Amino acid sequence: MDKIWYLKQINIFKELSQPQLEEVDRIAIHKYLKKKEIIYLPGDSSDKVYLLKKGRVKVSRLSEDGREMTMTLLEPGEFFGESALYAEQPTRSTMAEALDDAMICSIYRPEFEQMLKREPDLALRVTKAIGRRRREIESRLEDMVFRSVPARLAHLLLKLAGQYGKEKKVGLLIDVGLTHLEIANLIGSTRETTTTQLNNLKRSGLIDIRKRNIYITDRAGLEELADIYT
Repeated sequence: MDKIWYLKQINIFKELSQPQLEEVDRIAIHKYLKKKEIIYLPGDSSDKVYLLKKGRVKVSRLSEDGREMTMTLLEPGEFFGESALYAEQPTRSTMAEALDDAMICSIYRPEFEQMLKREPDLALRVTKAIGRRRREIESRLEDMVFRSVPARLAHLLLKLAGQYGKEKKVGLLIDVGLTHLEIANLIGSTRETTTTQLNNLKRSGLIDIRKRNIYITDRAGLEELADIYT
């Protein structure tokens, strides 16, 4: 029943009935992951889709020189590894890594495809979820082309605040626990440049940094910076 409960929290499965969830549980492979454990790498067989039940997962792409660019951060309830549904893409082009201790389950492509054929409403939700993911990635790529590093950083901090912000006396805590390198990978920059820009934001009074935690202290100023430096 615990497995069924977790499956019901997956966004694309929320409308499924109990018998349908039990069918998903029958074909799903459940797995626990340690923090920093790799789920798949570029070149691995693209034969499964994944469902994130607990923890966070980072999906990123590696350049030819080994640099990493984070494509998306996934929260519990999301599914990923959707390239398994593309017939023209037999292997992975991205990597997925657990950012925390996590729980996932995977479903092999033939079984998932059969389920989509039987459940057209589920197929529609999957299609919409893939569309949202692509729009998010396209938006990030546009940021990298048209925004400066300070603007990309300000924009990212505002977005993370919207997702993970917690009001504290010091300011709005971005409670997500990303390292400077992980932030750099999200904005397409280097760790050194990102650290310099974070320190500039702190000196300007827009953010505060305490014990590796980032607090937004001047949201309006950060929004203005995101708009100015384009």
